[in-house]
Amino acid sequence: MADKSAIEWTEATWNPTTGCDRISSGCDNCYAMTLAKRLKAMRSAKYQTDGDPRTSGPGFGVALHPDALDIPRRWRDPRTVFVNSMSDLFHARVPLTYVQQVFAVMRETPRHTFQVLTKRAARLAKVAHQIDWPANVWMGVSVEDHAQRERVAQLREVPAAVRFISAEPLLGPLVDLDLDGIDWLIAGGESGQGCRPMEPTWVRDLRDQCVSAGTAFFFKQWGGRTPKLGGRHLDGRTWDEMPAPRLLVQA
Repeated sequence: MADKSAIEWTEATWNPTTGCDRISSGCDNCYAMTLAKRLKAMRSAKYQTDGDPRTSGPGFGVALHPDALDIPRRWRDPRTVFVNSMSDLFHARVPLTYVQQVFAVMRETPRHTFQVLTKRAARLAKVAHQIDWPANVWMGVSVEDHAQRERVAQLREVPAAVRFISAEPLLGPLVDLDLDGIDWLIAGGESGQGCRPMEPTWVRDLRDQCVSAGTAFFFKQWGGRTPKLGGRHLDGRTWDEMPAPRLLVQA
């Protein structure tokens, strides 16, 4: 949990679970896995579960933290909250009953806006009908390259007030992306040691697709050795568009 976040498109983070496993190319240089190893060495209680060394790492095994569920209830002032910056709520090892508890907390704190992001879009689509979707939850999927485009179709099956795509780290072009039903797209380059470069044409094409589709576009960073190294300007300006939530129809 953090009262404030350095991530440009949110204000705070909340981690009712921690830990994950690499499942696609966007995970290769996972910042959370590197941070978890450091936190384990610092004896942070939430990061003492080790993951499978083939797909995870020290301190990055999936762990549930029921004691963290009350944190948003204690935040009196409204804020935008990135849920599970150090995990994936739809990981197979997170029980559906626990996912439902997390959503219950979000429903009970309508003063906040919650942003949930997953790479496990197949499970998300499979269980979405078993979740009570509050109007203050934005649901997103990571789409780092052409190979992961199917996640967008799976996201469209989810009755969220806002559906969004995180094209970060953007590792290749996403041409002719179907943005029907997608309210927001975040694009950004990879940062840190061994970061893979992002071509400007990939970003411009995504921006132009968003403008044409009426999808809000947010450009987070060019990336580099440090997140801020390349700045955030695209063609002489920043792109900080935010989505307008749709009205949910209750069954």
